[in-house]
Order: sequence, then C-alpha cells, then structure tokens
Amino acid sequence: MTVVSIEELPGLLAGGRVLAGLDLGEKTIGVAVSDRGLSFAHPRPVIIRKKFTADAETLLKLLLSEDVAAVVVGLPVNMDGSEGPRVQSTRAFVRNIEKLTPLPFAFWDERLSTVAAERTLIEMDFSRARRKTMIDSAAAAFILQGVLDRLHRLGVDPGTGSPE
Repeated sequence: MTVVSIEELPGLLAGGRVLAGLDLGEKTIGVAVSDRGLSFAHPRPVIIRKKFTADAETLLKLLLSEDVAAVVVGLPVNMDGSEGPRVQSTRAFVRNIEKLTPLPFAFWDERLSTVAAERTLIEMDFSRARRKTMIDSAAAAFILQGVLDRLHRLGVDPGTGSPE
C-alpha cells in the first residue's frame, strides 16, 4: 500500500485486526503486536537481520500470522528534530518492503524509546546479556504503545477501528 498518517489508522483497523510496531536496528528488528482491543503492545522475539530479502520474508510471515492491519515504524529522528542517516535508512526499508505487501505503514517519532525500554528492563532486574537480546522488541513495544495511546485519545473504537 503506502505510508499513512497515524490519524488514518483507525479506518484500517476494522474487524478486530491488530497493529504491529517495529524498531529497526542495524543488527535486529524489534517487533511488537497489539492486542485486539488496541490497548496493549506485546513484544515478540527480535528478527536477526541478514539480508533485506530474508528479513522481509521473516517479517511479513510474522505480520500475516498475527493478522496485522497496519505497521507502525519507529522513526529515529535526532533530539533536535532533524533527520540523519538512520532516518534515511528507515524510510528506505519501508519503501522497499511496501512493494512486497499491501499493508500500510505509518511512522512514529521514536526519540527515547530505546532509553525508556532499557530503563524498564533494568527496573525488572534483567541481566545486561538478557537486556541485549530484548531491547529492540521492548523499544518496538514502547513505540507501538505510544501509537495505541494516541488512538485512544482520538477516541478509536477497537471493535470497528473508527472514532467512537
């Protein structure tokens, strides 16, 4: 499909379908999926990046199995709001993968999502090694939870995907 705004997502969520969130790292892709009520983001195991074709195939299989209606991708803008090389590579990933699927994609400012995820995992007393394996999916859950909270502020009815 194409890239849509967060405000356009409610119209795509009818029928109890879910949203996915992605945190694109250099070595892994963090994935989270919402519940059908669009209230909570649940981390999924990270996808270890290899080549784009393999990464896309693994990701698209996961999205299909979870009945995902749309995908929110964390956009790693700089703290001053400017866009650097990581934003360019994120946009390029979406441009390439959207050719392989009818799913719509939306971007969400992910500033500090990894920091928040790291703090949460530390508070949960995860070891440094365990945090390393979970950080990208935890960050994806923070990204997705931000979108879910935004949708609730917009008054989205989870049953129909449209404003209440």
